[in-house]
Amino acid sequence: MNKYLSLISVLLILAGVFGCKDKKETTTTVETLNNPEEVAETSASTVETQKNPADFVPKGYVIFDTIYGDLNKDGSEDCALVIKGTDKSKVIKDDYRGQLDRNRRGIIVLFNKNNNYELAVKNYDCFSSENEDGGVYFAPELSVEIEKGKLNIHYGHGRYGYWSYTFRFQKNDFELIGYDSTSSNGPVIDSDVSINFLTRTKIVNVNTNANAESGDEVFEKTVTKISKTKLTKLSEIKDFDELEVSEE
Repeated sequence: MNKYLSLISVLLILAGVFGCKDKKETTTTVETLNNPEEVAETSASTVETQKNPADFVPKGYVIFDTIYGDLNKDGSEDCALVIKGTDKSKVIKDDYRGQLDRNRRGIIVLFNKNNNYELAVKNYDCFSSENEDGGVYFAPELSVEIEKGKLNIHYGHGRYGYWSYTFRFQKNDFELIGYDSTSSNGPVIDSDVSINFLTRTKIVNVNTNANAESGDEVFEKTVTKISKTKLTKLSEIKDFDELEVSEE
């Protein structure tokens, strides 16, 4: 009897040892799967890549404009697509201007990697239609430019001036690093504003010559510091028409 009891005791002890070992190995595996570095590597491998920029255009949109230029200073021609919706219900008839396509526009930015294009950022509906009503004057004209490794979104308003937004790729998005605007009365500049969100500096020039002609403006310059620290991301802008350049 004692012999059997001793054998049973040994078996129970061995079972406990192996059971504890199995439990420890399972816990280690779970910790490895939850490692943030492993998750980041998986996310990076899912970046969308295509041979042709047009392949990135989603269903229900067409290409409105195509802009090429180097956005990450690697010597390759990157690409920015301005796209436009094709919803037929957004095509209206105006009593004075005739048929107008009021479909909104958006932007897709692509990096050129080894003769393939890689999606950098997308925002399908951030721009209004080119056929919006400008009131007593025409609506501001949108243009997108790539210059010195930066993406510039520019609104020209003829004799009234312009405003533009400068974006740079960082933190997996294009972030707003600069804003410039000019208020004009014909050829005469009334004032201009320049904000650098990286140095947190705002410069305002105001024309103090009330009788100025073009080139005769006398500007009073004011430089102030802004407190804004979080930069606006291109992918998160819902409507450029409603975008307020916050200084805080």
